[in-house]
Amino acid sequence: MNVDYLIIGQGICGSFLSRYLLEAGCDVLVIDKERPNTASRVASGIINPVTGRRLVKTWEIDKFMPLAKDAYKSWELLLGKPLLTETSILDFPVTAQMHLAFQERMAEESLLGIPANTDQWKHFFHFAFPPGEIKPALLININALLEGWRSILIEKNTIREEVFYHEELVIKENNVVYRDIKANKVLFCDGAAGNQFHMFAALPFVANKGEVIWARIPGLPSGQIYKCGLTIVPWNEDIFWIGSTYEWDFEDDQPTDAFRDRVNNTLKAWLKLPFELLDHKASLRPANMERRPFVGLHPQYSSVGILNGMGTKGCSLAPWFARELANHLIHGLPIHPQADISRFSKILSRFIH
Repeated sequence: MNVDYLIIGQGICGSFLSRYLLEAGCDVLVIDKERPNTASRVASGIINPVTGRRLVKTWEIDKFMPLAKDAYKSWELLLGKPLLTETSILDFPVTAQMHLAFQERMAEESLLGIPANTDQWKHFFHFAFPPGEIKPALLININALLEGWRSILIEKNTIREEVFYHEELVIKENNVVYRDIKANKVLFCDGAAGNQFHMFAALPFVANKGEVIWARIPGLPSGQIYKCGLTIVPWNEDIFWIGSTYEWDFEDDQPTDAFRDRVNNTLKAWLKLPFELLDHKASLRPANMERRPFVGLHPQYSSVGILNGMGTKGCSLAPWFARELANHLIHGLPIHPQADISRFSKILSRFIH
């Protein structure tokens, strides 16, 4: 079987990249063994333009967010289902210092404000300081996108639902061979497994574990995202996504009793509504030390490429950088210098095949 591009992984990066390449007329084959606890499937789907304790704009968000919005609308048309919700984030400060910091940043950042009727939230939450509002934010139904695109790939016979074994990949001067597949290039979009391939093992991947709980909270309005240490995200009717942790030191990728207890205790103290914890999952994110993506072709072996390292920003970064990589492959256009893996040419070039 001959193809132009062999893509490893059908998370958010692999889905965007395979779609762009297919729509450009390329022959594509995706290899992906579906797993329920990948980072893409466990993610909340939030695109938050202002993050961190300093309440600063997310990196390049003025460029990335408009394109992401258009990209997800195009997915809605393709799949025939709603995927994108424009919303806001209600940020409940825990301390007086946090409340003051939000007030001060409001004078400098137009994305920050005060909700129209603060008193209405007293019916749902206990809070000492009124919430601030981050607006606009986007909420993406990632699972519906991944499932819908997978169905199309199956229909097109352009996906193999199986485990990819790195040791069976043969890298040649102008192509690669994997079992019965000959491809001009292999592109790794395999998320947290990205550092398992020896050609990219030198990249500064840093595994980051996140835990998430889904809870039923009848009566809580679903028009906003709520943040108070933990984040509560509308998921489905009275079901809400609650998370997440950012653990850099962990024993395994399994859910922990400690996180479940933390969620239970936080909700008891914060909510005035009854709730029921339903499901609990954990996943490893494809994070890295630089907090910038890994995009491009290996400096020594141009038949091998990567689209990875999105960390917690996959929903906002994947549309942009999948498009950049596709345009780089097809038209030779440049990749953002802070994302292009050519910045690691020295360490990657030490690899001898």
